[in-house]
Parts: sequence; C-alpha cells; structure tokens
Amino acid sequence: MSNKALYNPETPYNDLPLLPPMAQVENTIVLKKTISASRALSELKGAITNLPNPTLFIDTINLQEAQASSAIENIITTQDELFKASIAEKKNDNWATKEVMHYKDALWYGVGQIEKRPILNTNLFISLVQIIKENQSGIRNTSGTQLKNPVTDTVVYTPPEGEKVIRDKLKNLEDFIHAEDDLDPLVKMAIIHYQFEAIHPFFDGNGRTGRIILLLYLKMTGLLDLPALYLSNYIIEHKNEYYANLRKITEEANWQDWILYMLDMVEQTALKGRSQITAIEKLMNEMAVTIQQKLPKIYSKDLMEELFRLPYTKRGQLEKAGLGNIKTVGNYLKELENQGFLKSEQVGKEKLYLNFRLLEVLKSNGH
Repeated sequence: MSNKALYNPETPYNDLPLLPPMAQVENTIVLKKTISASRALSELKGAITNLPNPTLFIDTINLQEAQASSAIENIITTQDELFKASIAEKKNDNWATKEVMHYKDALWYGVGQIEKRPILNTNLFISLVQIIKENQSGIRNTSGTQLKNPVTDTVVYTPPEGEKVIRDKLKNLEDFIHAEDDLDPLVKMAIIHYQFEAIHPFFDGNGRTGRIILLLYLKMTGLLDLPALYLSNYIIEHKNEYYANLRKITEEANWQDWILYMLDMVEQTALKGRSQITAIEKLMNEMAVTIQQKLPKIYSKDLMEELFRLPYTKRGQLEKAGLGNIKTVGNYLKELENQGFLKSEQVGKEKLYLNFRLLEVLKSNGH
C-alpha cells in the first residue's frame, strides 16, 4: 500500500512507524544479496586479522572515512591535510579539518564504549554528536527542522517534533537494535540506519552520527572487530540513490530498494577495503626488502610499522615507538629521505616525513 497520498513532507512525521517494520523485509532477492555482502565482509575481517599488526592501517581508514562522511555534509578537507593534522603539533585553524578530526574522535569513543558495554542507546548517540559538534547539543526540542532539496529548495522531509516523541522513537529503535529476532544482521543494520535518519534526533550531525552507529553496530554484532570500513565513499558516489531510497520507505513503505542499496554499500566497500589492505601490505613488504638492502643498520620490523601507520611520521613518533632517542631517529629519517623512501616537509616548527608511496596507494584506492 502506498503511503504517498497520506504523507505530507511539510508536516512533522510524528506518525513515523515504530520498528520492526510491518512489511516483509526479507525476500529471496534481499537474502541472496545478504550472502554476497556477508561474504565480502568476512573476507575483509579475515584480511585485517591476518595482518602482522591488525590495528596498523586503522587510523588511515578512519581518517578517510571521517573525511568522506563529513564531505557528505559539505565539510570539505583533503586527505593530505587530515593526515598532516593528525601528526603535526601545529594548532589546526582549518574548521573543516577540525570537524573531520572530531568525527574520528567520536568513532573511537564509540568503539571504546561498545567494548566496555555492547549497547547502542540514546545516551551514546548524544555523546557521539557532542564530540562531533564539540558542543553540548542534545535532542531537538524546538520545531522548525526541515530537510530541503539543496537545488530546488523544496521541503522533502520534516522529521518528528517534540522531545518526548523523539525520545520515544529512539527508545523503540534501541529495543529493536537489541531484540532477539531472526533478521539477518545486515538487513537489520539497514533498517536501523533508515529509522535513525528518519527520527533525525539532533539539530545537526545526524548523518555523521548515523554513519558512526553503522560501524559500531557491525562491531557489536561481531561482523567486524575494528571499524575498518570506509562506507561514506559509497554514499558520495551514489548520493542521489541514497536519498531517493530513504524517501521510498517514507512515502511508499518500499524497504527493498533501500536494503539492497545498503547491502551493496557493505559489499562494495568491503571488497575495496580488502584490495586496499592487500595493496598496502604489498608495498610495505617491497619497501621492507629494499630498506633492508640499502640501510641494513636502521631496518627493523617496528620501523616499517611506524612508516605505514599513517602517511606522515616525525621524530617524536619514532622516539615514542621506542626506536631510539630523538637524535638517532632523526638520523634514520634523514637517511630514509636521502635514499628516496620519504620526503620531508616543514609544518610549523616541525619536520614531517611523508611516505609518499603509501599516500599514492591510499588515494588511488579511495576512489
């Protein structure tokens, strides 16, 4: 049954149906897609587990995810700027870069919370948005929030209004997240994401909070151990379908297109993530061999890990990693630069060293 005749985008959607959906959300087409999406995800999980140090590329992936997730909200910064900002002491005065770094902080905060207590609830959502926005924002408690088409300026959706209404819908979402049911966890994830975005509990930061919840849910259900999925890039590449499919649920109770979209996002992103990890691993092994040949005195496995943790490194990082005192590690970095492995760059008072081949791999795989 179409909801279109009854649904008015200009009226607060306080009738947003509670979960679970009344409609049949799992049919043959959907279940077939869950199989390939789950397989891609478990292969990515395996590839990460098999790394010599599974947390190795995590900072890089998270920064890329943070950049793309923020770009969806038109907060634009470059990967290069971000990688520099994450390592340099220099006070960062670019607000866009700051917002993106807050996203990464919020994600890691969420991961820590899930490890302590595997629960996704309203309090956690509020903590996440407060870290993202670096303010004390809470649940929307005034009217007037509307989502508009940026081109035509027409209202496409008005979320529920009234703090009690919003909190009740979030409580229902919490109950659904933790309910024991037979739904495939990836199908459930798609439903959770729609519902959170439809409730739109905050004045700002809903999209980014919603995308962090996706990664936390994958961790909570054991589908991924680390938040190593770069989902937002897929949304950027298929932005129109993302919004169109959200609206199809609201207007026509059509869940299938949305769920297939989300499953495809997981599958494509996991496949891409796996190939990126393979490419980085290959580069790391090749560089290790050459450094060992050309600079046997300074080569170590730990040094390689530091050079691949993020594209940029500096003396302080190597000293912190226990590779030697400031003078010693400074000489290592100079020699690595002289032999063409790194390029140095002055940022503020510091010298940063760029593993430029790593940055090339990240950029080519990120798109």
